[in-house]
Amino acid sequence: MNIGNTGSPGAAKAFGRLLRFHRERAKVSQEALGKHTGYSKSQVAMIERGERRPRGNFVELADELLGAQGALLEVAEELTASGVAAWLEDYLAEESKAATVHKYETHVIPGLLQTEDYARAVFRCASPPLDEEEIEASIAARLARQTLFERKPKPPLISFVLEKAALTRPIGGPGVLKANLLHILNVGQLRNVEIQVMPEDRQTHAGLDGPFILLETAERRSQLVYVEGQCGRYFLSEQPDVGNVFGRYGILRAQALNPEDSAKLIEQVAHEL
Repeated sequence: MNIGNTGSPGAAKAFGRLLRFHRERAKVSQEALGKHTGYSKSQVAMIERGERRPRGNFVELADELLGAQGALLEVAEELTASGVAAWLEDYLAEESKAATVHKYETHVIPGLLQTEDYARAVFRCASPPLDEEEIEASIAARLARQTLFERKPKPPLISFVLEKAALTRPIGGPGVLKANLLHILNVGQLRNVEIQVMPEDRQTHAGLDGPFILLETAERRSQLVYVEGQCGRYFLSEQPDVGNVFGRYGILRAQALNPEDSAKLIEQVAHEL
């Protein structure tokens, strides 16, 4: 799925695999390659996984050190600032064709509901930091995803359960947050969208294991659970795991405020900013 200013699909993954192949063949550690190119070991690992694009003269130095004879330079020409990490491509491909999308979020307004200014503030919080080109490409990709709400010929059914904390943390400042809350209220008026807020005083809670996304194809022929964490992200596609998480989401929706009361709460939070 191409979003924003994308290059060849999977180019980051392909470059990462090629880099790892030549590094291992040359018997050079990630740490040694990092020292030679001015990168940390973890940054080299991220490049090899396709999660970051190489910057500066990394490719030239790596190609020379590893004896790749120009192979890395050749593949690097396919890399552009797509704004989409290689590991996210598989999820976006599934999201783009899903009949239903359900999202539970705990600490930040979900990307599908973010305004441009809020998204910019989120990407500026990245650690390690992104450069300006990566930030702008990531913003464009995130905003492009939001066409999902009005996908033709038939938009998906989309629901959100948002912890109140995600709606009160002033990422970008009070003005940016207020504008995003008003945007959420507008999105919530779409007929195919329902937004619910989980109040902070709920004593019983089915989502203590963290955020997740549920995807369903038409007629529920296929169901997927997508989970992201600090050091990994994965799909669940087998029973009973999938059924358990779908059931958990149903309980979360019952525990959260209904869409009407949720809208009133969001409006109140925005008014107080």
